[in-house]
Amino acid sequence: MAEREVKEIGPDNTLLLLDDDEPFLKRLARAMEKRGFAVETAGSVAAGKAIATSRPPAYAVVDLRLEDGSGLDVVETLRETRPDSRVVVLTGYGAIATAVAAVKIGAMDYLSKPADANDVTAALLATDGDLPPPPENPMSADRVRWEHIQRVYELCDRNVSETARRLNMHRRTLQRILAKRSPR
Repeated sequence: MAEREVKEIGPDNTLLLLDDDEPFLKRLARAMEKRGFAVETAGSVAAGKAIATSRPPAYAVVDLRLEDGSGLDVVETLRETRPDSRVVVLTGYGAIATAVAAVKIGAMDYLSKPADANDVTAALLATDGDLPPPPENPMSADRVRWEHIQRVYELCDRNVSETARRLNMHRRTLQRILAKRSPR
């Protein structure tokens, strides 16, 4: 399998890590510092936006769902203050709809948790236009179905009744599906 071509960290090695999972944030910060990044961490959308406005970093790893909102707001702020920053969205809620939204507003890659520091570094430093390798374990049919349901649910502004109507599904069945963890 072909590896992604990775470029070197530029002279501006500033990196913003935004995640509300403090143990994960500290671990990733230490690992990224060892790889040569000058790391600044934030645990909320408000703190992330403050850093993106006052000291826009060259690189950023942004968690999608935070206690005080969406990491996509921070990505938008980064795009306004520093259009050349390389942003990777990282989340434990890997859904196709949110990946598309993240890329549309300027994220260059999207990684699902658990992602290690090597995955994050490769995504941040991948050369432009470089396609990721095909997945070794593609999504199962159950996962594809779950992703579709999640996409429609998000498009319906998380309204269970409207989502069930559009999917021609009983509302209670949909609620049971949404309550479960995503299939592998």
